[in-house]
Amino acid sequence: MTHFARAHWLGPLKAVVEGHPVLIPDVVVEELKEGARRDSRIQAVLDADWIEHRELRTAEEVAAYQQFEELLVYRNRNRGEAGALALASTAGGITVIDDGAGRRAAKKHGIENKPTLRLLCEAIRSGLLTVPLVSALADDLIISNYRLPFVLGGFESWAQENGLMDA
Repeated sequence: MTHFARAHWLGPLKAVVEGHPVLIPDVVVEELKEGARRDSRIQAVLDADWIEHRELRTAEEVAAYQQFEELLVYRNRNRGEAGALALASTAGGITVIDDGAGRRAAKKHGIENKPTLRLLCEAIRSGLLTVPLVSALADDLIISNYRLPFVLGGFESWAQENGLMDA
């Protein structure tokens, strides 16, 4: 979400998740607050009224976080992924994790995960977003140093080559 905020693209992300609760665990909130101190654009994620901040508070949630923390966290990295996986594994729901280690952990533990590009392609197929809009969004994400599997201007070709535009 930080890259979406930096690139001023929270609106399309909100449209994609409309009607579904969006929860971010407290460890993600802390990461966002730290990021907002360095880049004020990230504050938009914290201020978004459609994103609920959720403390991991039950014994089950804390235990799940500790399990994913042991698996994923290294030098303060991947705390957010561990929190999202803990929340999804205990409360249900779908994670949106792009990091390879986080995606593998979700798969290993039977947690449904939709990486950002998959989510955006689903939104195109359902008519919520257009290819030109997502192409522009992807380019802005790349410019903000978000790692994507294609170069500037390459979203549509990549999506078609990977069968992500098919209904």
